[in-house]
Formats: sequence, structure tokens, C-alpha cells
Amino acid sequence: MTKLANWAVVFVKRWGLLLLISVAFAALLEVLGLPAALLLGPMIVGIVFSLKGSSLRIGKLGFYAAQTMIGCLVARSLEADVLFDFFHRWWLFLSVTLLVLGIAAAQGWVLARKQVLPGTTAIWGTPPGAASVMVILSESGGGDPRLVAFMQYLRVLMVAGTASVVAAITASHSGVSVTSAAYWFPPFNLIALLETLAIAAFGGWLGIQLKIPGGALLTPLAIGGALTLSGAVELVQPPWLLAVSYMVLGWRIGLGFTLAVVQYAMRAFWRILFSILLLMALCGVLAIGLVFFFDIDPLTAYLATSPGGLDSVAIIAASTDVDIGLIMTFQTLRFLLVLVVSPMLARTLAKRLLVDAKRETPDGRR
Repeated sequence: MTKLANWAVVFVKRWGLLLLISVAFAALLEVLGLPAALLLGPMIVGIVFSLKGSSLRIGKLGFYAAQTMIGCLVARSLEADVLFDFFHRWWLFLSVTLLVLGIAAAQGWVLARKQVLPGTTAIWGTPPGAASVMVILSESGGGDPRLVAFMQYLRVLMVAGTASVVAAITASHSGVSVTSAAYWFPPFNLIALLETLAIAAFGGWLGIQLKIPGGALLTPLAIGGALTLSGAVELVQPPWLLAVSYMVLGWRIGLGFTLAVVQYAMRAFWRILFSILLLMALCGVLAIGLVFFFDIDPLTAYLATSPGGLDSVAIIAASTDVDIGLIMTFQTLRFLLVLVVSPMLARTLAKRLLVDAKRETPDGRR
């Protein structure tokens, strides 16, 4: 009983310290005016804890629960005009998405050809979006899943940070103090909140059971969006509930930066960093094209083309004055295409590269 009690005390202290520092850092970023500070703060703190040797991790259940909330968050923002716009300009959505994927594929090919990383790791690490799925698929496709995770989540971190800075510079703020109790605990419809939680829980469960990639986010988004557009329900998510979801998602990404992987990746760090910056810059050029030729506001265009994660981009978009429907249409389409195209592309390139099946790993094994 004593051992169990000691374990419980240590467990609470570790998570309590992570929570305390994350809240403090997120509050600092909020004061500085960064959108999605509640995501970025815990993400950065999680990275520091992990690199210091912390064994804390966010399990699948917590990660799925956070994703269901993000799915409902996006569903709340959908309007009928989004569907009309997609069918009216499907060629625009498809062409921009394919251009982003083409740029990423070219980068992966160059990095793999130069053997910056072992095997097909670079090919799996460069596709924008669907980070967790790429990590899972990479091991069976000749890549090192730990290095793929490093590439994917480093890009997510950089894109989220850059997008938040761009949003802080270009977007208008509501002027509501996030430190006030009225902001965090506003009055809400309890029945509507319970309906929202039921949609999130059922949608997440269904997406996972059907083994839909990203189903914990996409299925609640689809169900909640359909019910919202039909007027059947009103989705309600108090700020405190969203803050918990943002924090869990931030920890999930940040705590994934293990010391062993980072140490191994440091040998190719600057080339990986350059490839991410180049991809972000080229996506920025596409965003400029959307602004000038299709009269889309700059921040919406930037978030629509940014090569970040579907969930993190959704959080940033929801915290700024942008066309979230347009952004999520671009991001969701790219997510789906990445799932379809990347596995086939990686296997094709792997055959051409004649990669050694006994690739070197961060642990030094062959």
C-alpha cells in the first residue's frame, strides 16, 4: 500500500508540475497576443520536459478525446456556403492541394537520394499533415518511425508557431480578456453541451471502430457539421473545455520529441530545418497566389496552404477572424490525399532508390 501511495504522489507531482508550467507559459503567450497560445504553450513545455528525460506521455484515449473536441470545434464553424464553394471551385482546391503534395514529394525524394536520413524516412517525413498516420505507416514502408515523428512534429511546431505570429500581426483581436472569469466560465445551455459531448464521443468511437484515418477528428466533424447545417443541434463548447483539449493535444506533440531521436537527428538537423523552411516558403507563395488571383484574405490563404497538422491549424483558425470553412476544406482534402498518395509514392520511390532493408536506427542497430 505504501508503494502504491508513493507512486501516486510521484505521478501527481509530475503531471502537476507539467500542468502548472504549461498554464503559466500559455498565459504568457496569451499576454503577448499569440493565437493558439493554449496549444503552443503546452507543446513547448512538453518538448522541454521530454528532452529533460521525462517519461510522461499522453495515451491514445486522451489524444482521441482531444481530437473529437477539435472536430466539433470545426463543425461549429461550418456554413452551407462552404459546400457550395467547394463544388463551384473544386478545381482550385484540388490543384493547390496537389501542388503542396508535389513540393513535399520532391523534397522527400531529394533528401532520400542524398541519404540525409536512412531508408525512406525522408519520404515519409515530408508529407504535410496526417503526422501520426505517417509515423505508423513508415515502419512497414522502409522508414524509421522515430525520425519520421521528429520531422513531422518539428514541422507542426514550426508551422503552428509561425502561423500564430502571422495571425497575431495580421488578425484583429476581440478585446476580451482571457484572464477574466466571465471569459472562461460563460453561461451556456447544459442540454446543448451534453449533445455536443455525445456527438464527440459517438463520432470519435465510430471513427476509431471503422479504422478511418484521423477518424477521431473527422467523424465528429462530419456528424456535427451535418447536424449543425441542418439546424438539428447547436454545438456548445465552453472555453475551459477547449483549453483542456488544446493542452492535451499540445502535450501529445511536445512529449513526442524524445531525447534519443533528437540526438540522432541533430546530424541532419540543419538540412531537415532547411527543407521545412523551404516547404513553408513555397506554400507561402501559393498563399500569395490565392490572395492576388482569387481575392482570399491573406491569413485565410496562409492557413489554408500551410503544411501543418489538421488539428493544430484548426485551433489557430478558430482563434482568429478567418474563413475557417475554406481553410478546413483545403486542409481536410490534403489530409485525405496524403493518406491515399503517400504510401504508394513512398513504395515507388523506395524501389527506385534500392534502399538497404537493414537501415541504421537511432539506437545504432543495423
